[in-house]
Amino acid sequence: MKLIVFSICLNEEKTIGELLDRIPPKIEGINEIVKVVIDDGSSDRTAKIAKEKGALVYSNQRQKRLAYSFQFAIDKALELGADIAVNIDGDLQFMPEEIPLLVKPIVQGKADFVAGNRFSNGVKPENMPKSKYLGNKLGAKVISSITNQKFDDVTCGFRAYSREAMLHININSKYTYTQEVFQLMASKKLDIVQVPITIKYYKGRKSRVVKSVSGFITNSAFNILRAFRDFEPMKFFGTLSLIPLILGLICLIFVLIHWISTGSITPYKSVGFAGIYLVSLSIVVGLFGLLSDMLGRIVNTQEKTLYYEKKSYYSKFKKSSK
Repeated sequence: MKLIVFSICLNEEKTIGELLDRIPPKIEGINEIVKVVIDDGSSDRTAKIAKEKGALVYSNQRQKRLAYSFQFAIDKALELGADIAVNIDGDLQFMPEEIPLLVKPIVQGKADFVAGNRFSNGVKPENMPKSKYLGNKLGAKVISSITNQKFDDVTCGFRAYSREAMLHININSKYTYTQEVFQLMASKKLDIVQVPITIKYYKGRKSRVVKSVSGFITNSAFNILRAFRDFEPMKFFGTLSLIPLILGLICLIFVLIHWISTGSITPYKSVGFAGIYLVSLSIVVGLFGLLSDMLGRIVNTQEKTLYYEKKSYYSKFKKSSK
């Protein structure tokens, strides 16, 4: 089996060399290991050092952000004929020596997607920003609810993918890919395993992804809402429609009771019109849910078509790599 270990880097000249050196040269069940670095517009010697260490380097002329570079890395891994791909951050927050832990369930045929779990002991890692910790906890609860599976960590950047999983990956987010991949893998009924891993947060170091707490919360909230909208449209729009429905019914029942008691809706005519408006709004929102559910079926068919197209297209690279 061929393993591609890739790292998406932005100005990681201080650590990328050590990271590449510490990737295990031999892993049980793996015949070939290829190191790949996606240089996301670095202005330092990241790319030069990675090449000196024997990695294949692909450089973006300008920063294109994590989601774009991740999809590029997955496509490149498929072109290189990978059976398994592992992505690991270039800043040595994760231990390259633990790559075999992520690869093992895939080699054994027990998983298609293996994600590192930073919270297996149930506590926040030392020096981890509280905003990131709380954001992950919320995201994990939402995605666990959507997928009907229990996940503890849905934003960890240390993961392994089978070839089957890679063929299903089609990232639409412009910000990050971590939560979306979980949703994709679960929606395709692929086998997901979480493995406890070691994590080290450097005190005072600023995240390359999280520019500000408010920005992180905003983007996380948007991704969570989009997850509900895309993967559970009936639940999403159904919940939204309940709010005006309940308020509208309260208004109408109040006016009805007043009419029964007095024979008139005066002076609550406006309350009655508000009730009618809110109930009508609820029906419209509910119809959006039905339409979204229908569109979801169409998208699912298109994704199946894309999957088989990719499987056919990348098979020629797989043959040429043997």
